[in-house]
Amino acid sequence: MADTESYSFPIGTLAPSFRLLNPLTGVWQSLEDCKGEHATVVVFICNHCPFVIHINKALVALANTYIKQGVGFIAISSNDVENYPQDAPHLMAELAQKEQFPFPYLYDETQEVAKAYNAACTPDFYVFDKNLKTTYHGQFDNSRPRNDMPVTGNDLQMAIERVLSGDSPLENQKPSIGCNIKWKSV
Repeated sequence: MADTESYSFPIGTLAPSFRLLNPLTGVWQSLEDCKGEHATVVVFICNHCPFVIHINKALVALANTYIKQGVGFIAISSNDVENYPQDAPHLMAELAQKEQFPFPYLYDETQEVAKAYNAACTPDFYVFDKNLKTTYHGQFDNSRPRNDMPVTGNDLQMAIERVLSGDSPLENQKPSIGCNIKWKSV
């Protein structure tokens, strides 16, 4: 398990558009299709990362709470499936079903979306306002698979609450830490 920290993604940056396959439904979905009325959360995850597995249940619970409040959630896997077959689209669909993801789990086969978002790790969280401008890029919370801290989702929750209440973005945004995105060799 290699600890990789998320890269910079400036507050106020417009969310890069995309159109990706949802392996569970077989439908191509865009950012516009999936965005929320009041805010949108984009998270880069994958099936096998221990950091993602560690937060999956709490992420689903948090999404279930905020989707009702007009917050869209979108999960994206950008890993190289040739070298990491456990992240293959058919297994993404299985995981989405098993974990009961209330959000689309999209496949970024070309890795262009991950590059556009300057994503570095899984999980890597982004929060956008209703105009799709970045208000947060950081961690879910302080919990990690090896630190015995409870999984709360506090950091992401605070970021979402700030958007919903019209407050300015959090000043202290801790980078996410997780497994590096498995890039294809060129």
